[in-house]
Amino acid sequence: MAFDGLFTYSITADLQQLVTGRITKIHQPNAQEVILHIRANGKNHKLLFSIHSSYARVHLTEQTIDNPAEPPMFCMLLRKHLEGGFIASIKQHDFDRIIIVEINSKNEIGDPIVRELHAEIMGRHSNLLLIDQEQGKIIDSLKHLPPSVNSFRTVLPGQPYIAPPTQHKWNPLTVTDEELTLFFAELKNVKEVVAQFAGFSPLHAEELVSRLATASNTIACFREFMTSFANGGIKPMYVLANRKTYFSPIELTHLQGEVTVYPNVHALLDRVFFARAERDRVKQQAGDLERWLQNEIDKLALKTKKLTKDYERASKLDQFQLYGELLMANIYAFDKGAKEVTVTNYYSETGEEITIPISERKTPIENAQSYYTKYTKAKNALIMVQEQLEKTKEEIAYFEMLAQQVQQASPGDIEEIREELAEQGYLKLRHAKKKKKPVKPEPERYLSSTGIAISVGKNNKQNDMLTFKLAKRTDIWLHTKDIPGSHVVIHASEPDETTLREAAILAAYFSKARDSSSVPVDYTEIRQVKKPNGAKPGFVIYFEQKTLYIDPDEAVILQLKKQS
Repeated sequence: MAFDGLFTYSITADLQQLVTGRITKIHQPNAQEVILHIRANGKNHKLLFSIHSSYARVHLTEQTIDNPAEPPMFCMLLRKHLEGGFIASIKQHDFDRIIIVEINSKNEIGDPIVRELHAEIMGRHSNLLLIDQEQGKIIDSLKHLPPSVNSFRTVLPGQPYIAPPTQHKWNPLTVTDEELTLFFAELKNVKEVVAQFAGFSPLHAEELVSRLATASNTIACFREFMTSFANGGIKPMYVLANRKTYFSPIELTHLQGEVTVYPNVHALLDRVFFARAERDRVKQQAGDLERWLQNEIDKLALKTKKLTKDYERASKLDQFQLYGELLMANIYAFDKGAKEVTVTNYYSETGEEITIPISERKTPIENAQSYYTKYTKAKNALIMVQEQLEKTKEEIAYFEMLAQQVQQASPGDIEEIREELAEQGYLKLRHAKKKKKPVKPEPERYLSSTGIAISVGKNNKQNDMLTFKLAKRTDIWLHTKDIPGSHVVIHASEPDETTLREAAILAAYFSKARDSSSVPVDYTEIRQVKKPNGAKPGFVIYFEQKTLYIDPDEAVILQLKKQS
C-alpha cells in the first residue's frame, strides 16, 4: 500500500494544525474505527483512526459515519481519559507508520495527566493503543495481543508499552550527504531503495529512482524529493493507470494515467478509502441480510426453471384439443382395444394422416373425452403457471433491487431495508433491547455545483417517501433505464444542464451499473411517475422520459456531498 512511512510523514506534518486543540467528543462507530472531534484554531475537525487490515489510516475526514446506540467499552475508556484534554504534540515514531498523539488531560480528581494515543498503521497488524506516559504502560487497545500470539511484545492492559521492532534502515531525513553519495555511487533499483531507507514503499521508491535517472545532482534530487513530502505534501494525487489505482502526497511523475489532484492529503484519503471502508462497515452489519437475499434469489431462479418446464408441457394443449376433435370425427372408425388410431388431419392444409395414441381399455368416446379433459387441465395449468412465472420474476427483480441497495447502503439504511422485508412478510425483525420510535425515512441530500438541491433514495422506503411525498409535481425525477437503482429527484422544475448531468451521475452511481460506463439514465417530471396498484415498495412506472448516457464518478459524488 502507498500509506508508507513517507505518507505518514506528510500526514503527521499536516496534523500539526491540531496541536493545542481541545478534544470535545469521541466516537467509535465500530470495532476498527475511532473518531476524535477536535476544536483547534477556531475550527472543528474530525480525526479518524482506522485499524482495518486493508484500509488502516489516520487522517482528518469530512465524511459522516453513523455511531452505534451504545458506545463500546474502548470508546468509554477514551472518553474518560481524553475528553476535554488538549493536544500537546503529534509526532511520527522513527519514520515508521506510527503516529503518536500526546494529550494533556485531567483525572477524576482534577490532577493533570498525560496520555498518548499510538496509531500503528501496519496492515493486518494495525492497532490503536492508549498509553499512560508517566508509567509507560498500556491502559487499553483496540486489539489485544497475548504472549501466545506475539512473543516480542504483549499488548494487554497494564503491560509495559513496547514499540514494534525497528527494521534498522537509514532514516531518510537524517542520512548524511556522504552516506547518500556512497549508496548512489551505482544506479540502484526499487528493491535496493526499499531495503536501505525507512518509510519507502515500492511506489515511492520507484518515483525516486525515476527522478534520479534524469537528475544531474543525486544529493539535491534526493533532498528535494524528501522536502516535497513535508507539510502535507505537494500536489496530492490519485492516479488510475493500467486498471490500478495509486495515491500519494506528491506528484507521481513515473505513472501515465488518469490523474486527479486534491487540495490536501486528507481529501485524497477520503476519496481513496471512504467508499471502500463504508462498504466494509455495511458488510459487517448486513452480511446475514446479503446471504439471505442471495439465497432467496437462488431459490427463485430454481423455481423459474421448474415453472418454465411446466409451461412448456402445458403449452401442448392445442395438440390435446386436436386429438380430441379428430377422435370425435372418426368415432366409428375404430373399436375398443386398439392402442392407436390413424386418421386424416382435416385441419391441415395438406390433409396428411396422423397417428393418435389411445387407451385400449377405453371406448372411442372415452378416449376422445380423455383428450378434452387433458386440454382443459393444460389450459388451466397454463394460466396458473404463467401467473406463477410472472410473480416469481417480479420477486427476483424485487430481491435483486434490495441486494443492490444493500451493496450501496450506508449502515443507517440497513435497518430500513430489514423493516421493509418484515412489513412484506419475508423476515421477522430482530428483538431490540430498547424499542425505538419510528423514524421517518430520510433520503440522502446533495447540492449541485450551481446550488440546486438533489435528493437520493438509498432504499425503497426512502424512494417512495422521496418520489410521492417530498417531491413536487414539477420536480425532475431520474432513474437508471431498466437497471435496479435509486430514485433521484432534482428539486427544481427547470434545472440547468450541469445540475441535470450531476443528478444523472448520482442515479448511475447508486445503481447496479455503478462500475459500468455510458449508463442510460431516464429523466422526467414527477407528475409522470406512477405507482401501480399493489406494486411492491420502490416499483414505479413513468412516461414522457428522456435519456442521458453517463459515466459514474465517485469523485463527483464526494464533491456534491461535501457541498450539501
